[in-house]
Amino acid sequence: MSRAPDWIPIASRTCAALLGGYVFSWGFTAVVVALNVAAGGDYWEGLTLAYLLAFLVYVVVFLWAFADARLLRVWLILAGGGAAMIGIAWFITPALPALS
Repeated sequence: MSRAPDWIPIASRTCAALLGGYVFSWGFTAVVVALNVAAGGDYWEGLTLAYLLAFLVYVVVFLWAFADARLLRVWLILAGGGAAMIGIAWFITPALPALS
């Protein structure tokens, strides 16, 4: 049986760190803003808070993507977790008061 070239796992891990990390931070931002508005906070303050925290989240998950031993787990947590957080925010959003 032939083995996959050595660059394929590295390229996959790099894509997971870049794209999966982006999706994860985007989902994190959406959830923070939605929960902040649902708790009665101001939208713009929640957005600023979410952006500040999302930068830290992105850096942490980017580094973690290279530190974890299992590539499948990295993809599942980053892409799957990001998609789940986006879905949660999408579910919360219709119940929020109209933003003006």
